[in-house]
Amino acid sequence: MEIETPDDLVIHARRVHEGVIADPRRYGPIAAELVRTVRRSGPPEALALALRAYAWAERARLAAAPARKLLDEAARIARRHKLQHVLADVLMSRAAVNQELGRLDSAQHDLDAAEPLVAPDRAVELTFQRAVLQQNIGLLAPAAVAYRDLLSGTGTPDRTRVIAGNNLAIIEAQYGRHPEALRRLDDAGTLARKVGPALVAMVIETRAWATVHAGRLADGVRLFDDAAHAFEAAGLPLGEHYVEYADALMDLRLIPEATAAARSAAEQFERHGVPLMGAEAELRVAQLALLTGDPREAEQASAAAARSFERQGRRAWQARAALVHAQARLDAGRATAADLRAARRVCRTLESQGTWAYAVGAYDIAGRIAAALGRRREAVAALQHAVELARRTPVLVRMRGSVAGATAAALLGDDAGVLAHCRRGLNDLARHRTALPSVELRALASGHGTELGQLGLEVMVRGGSPPRVLDWMERTRAAALLAVEPPGGTDVADLEALRGIHAELEGLTTGERTVGLRDPLLARQKAIEDRIRRASWRRRTDNRQVTTTIRPARLRAALDGRILVEYAVLHDDIVAVVVEPRRSRLVALGPGAPVLEQVRALFFALRRLTRALPESSLDAARLSADVRVAKLRELLLGPLGVPGDAELVVVPAGHLHALPWSALWDAPLSLAPSAALWTRTREAALAHPGPGPTVLVEGPNLPGATTEVRRLSERYPGAVTIVPPESTTARVLRRLDGADLVHLACHGWLRSDNPLFSSLVLSDGPLTVQELQTSGVAPHRLVLASCQSGADVSYAGDEVVGFISSLLARGTAGVVASVAAVPDVAAVELMVALHEQVATGRTLAHALHTARAALDPTDPAAYVNWCTFSAYGAA
Repeated sequence: MEIETPDDLVIHARRVHEGVIADPRRYGPIAAELVRTVRRSGPPEALALALRAYAWAERARLAAAPARKLLDEAARIARRHKLQHVLADVLMSRAAVNQELGRLDSAQHDLDAAEPLVAPDRAVELTFQRAVLQQNIGLLAPAAVAYRDLLSGTGTPDRTRVIAGNNLAIIEAQYGRHPEALRRLDDAGTLARKVGPALVAMVIETRAWATVHAGRLADGVRLFDDAAHAFEAAGLPLGEHYVEYADALMDLRLIPEATAAARSAAEQFERHGVPLMGAEAELRVAQLALLTGDPREAEQASAAAARSFERQGRRAWQARAALVHAQARLDAGRATAADLRAARRVCRTLESQGTWAYAVGAYDIAGRIAAALGRRREAVAALQHAVELARRTPVLVRMRGSVAGATAAALLGDDAGVLAHCRRGLNDLARHRTALPSVELRALASGHGTELGQLGLEVMVRGGSPPRVLDWMERTRAAALLAVEPPGGTDVADLEALRGIHAELEGLTTGERTVGLRDPLLARQKAIEDRIRRASWRRRTDNRQVTTTIRPARLRAALDGRILVEYAVLHDDIVAVVVEPRRSRLVALGPGAPVLEQVRALFFALRRLTRALPESSLDAARLSADVRVAKLRELLLGPLGVPGDAELVVVPAGHLHALPWSALWDAPLSLAPSAALWTRTREAALAHPGPGPTVLVEGPNLPGATTEVRRLSERYPGAVTIVPPESTTARVLRRLDGADLVHLACHGWLRSDNPLFSSLVLSDGPLTVQELQTSGVAPHRLVLASCQSGADVSYAGDEVVGFISSLLARGTAGVVASVAAVPDVAAVELMVALHEQVATGRTLAHALHTARAALDPTDPAAYVNWCTFSAYGAA
């Protein structure tokens, strides 16, 4: 606009202020320039208002302290020139900034001082700012009343309507009224698009948060991604986004990502001096420390957050921090009567506010502390109240209520009650897991049911019925694999970029001089992997709930004389159910720690056997390996009383998945993530129409692979043989689909940090687990003559993710793979012998058993191959 008079400057300053609220990126520089202009030759009223607009732009970029200084100057000018209405406006803006600085008493003082000065047409703004202060303090009910009045009034400006609707939606969600919250956000979002990008970003962020709290985590993650883009488009810092996003990631059990988000937020708020949100970020850090098993950090971080909330006068938030502090002390085994009293106070505070989701957790923790202190009656009362509050709450809160109910029933010795609560909670988990769009998220989600699984298993084991114990084991076993998402959903350009980075990394020599080149490549690789993962989280899903258990008659029919051994870890002990043709048995095997100790020592010895060491060192490593194998047999198979020549089907649990099981048994043996999944492979093998294409694939830079594939092509004269440089991922994937038998001789890389990116190295780079999953291919049988290709990574809740689990879930009926690094050339004889047996019609388990028996056990490399290759599935 053209500015000609002092009145024009005043009008312009007010308009710039409204513009800054709606679009700080665009109007922030205009506000700064306006201040410079008015300082030179403008009326005091215009200067005060210009300073207010510029302060709001500073606040938008989290510069709360500079914003406060600008508003202090504006207030002095308004007082000096007796500009009462302007002073009221400045004080209301300063109240908002004081809140972000954690000075809630100062904010209240500013609003009280503004009340007698405010212009009649600005009274709506005062009502709004008081409501915001009440909400930040934790007085949700009066804040909600004020917001509703503002939304129903005719004189409320559009930007105030947007923020009032947004904030009211937050309160509705905290009360558990999620449909109403989302309806409010629909209205606010429509209006925000007319006002400006900053308010659009705010509403999308709140919608993401409310969607997560409604239990729709995958939808919430998609919205958080949209919110991040909207924040960036509006030129807004991402600190507040990181705080709320950490909640969603925490609920999805994406703990490393949630921790990174929470720490980023805490650092950003500390750097900018914004303690209001900084304390909330610190509380998230404390909650995540609990989930990572670090009660000491959780105690320190929650105590710091509680002190900040106390200084700010935010009683409800202080209660939540005190709750985390009490849980940290409980987890560390140091809970006292004082912690119990503190937890009770938290319960009363949170319940009085009607925030049931937080109150459920408070009563659960109070009950656990009381139980730890031997106060059973108090513990049961608190836990049962948590159950009552959890009714009609979102799924993860209901599950916490189920855990509380099962714990209370256990304290009362009510086994039927324990099982009823556990079944209810696991049914909720099954519905929740089914709605998640990727196997990674489903596997992680199963961790929410770990405690329910353990409580129920304890009752079942105590009851002593093997069929019931097995049924319970299967209820919590590999459930994430049974719902398989349709093919597609991954950007081909991202996959090609990953392979390009792999090629660059392979081209680097070792040494300090390449570190500067390697680190940027690794950073790019991680960024692409994160983008691929996030794309999988955003996919729409139409998964249907699947049954994880299996009827005994169907299982025995599939076993057809084989003996099933399914393991479980109950607290720190290992138990097994043995299913024989005519009976089932439950066997207690003792503590798991000695088993883990032997496994670590065995793999250390196997690694030494693959190296060029002096003969004496190799002899020592071989002796150690023999001792460890014998000890593991004694611990895990000896007590089962199974005939030594019986064919076994083994379903491991937890760290037992990593064992070289074939080395522990002198008869054919096959593995699977669950009895239900093994049965599915058996039925697929029986229904298989007969011989189909055989595909032999040679990977790059492996002399043994060249020999291996050449010799196998002589065994299978009609096979499709693919060798470098033609053995690319695209060509191999095309040939895998629908093949009867595939042999892949290539390098394998295990990514224990992220098993979806474990890979097989082909001529143009890595073929990852994630790409294999989204391609949808499923050969009938597959031999992976690759290092660590059988080393699936176990997750909490008895889930596994890796090549084997992905292939079996997709429909592959049989796989041979190794759980460790294997010598390249030495594997040739084993693979040739294996295929000689397969060609006669034998299953992979029988073929591998016979092929292993032909190896020379005195040769270190042959011994490693004898140990580490196993068969999976029934084909």
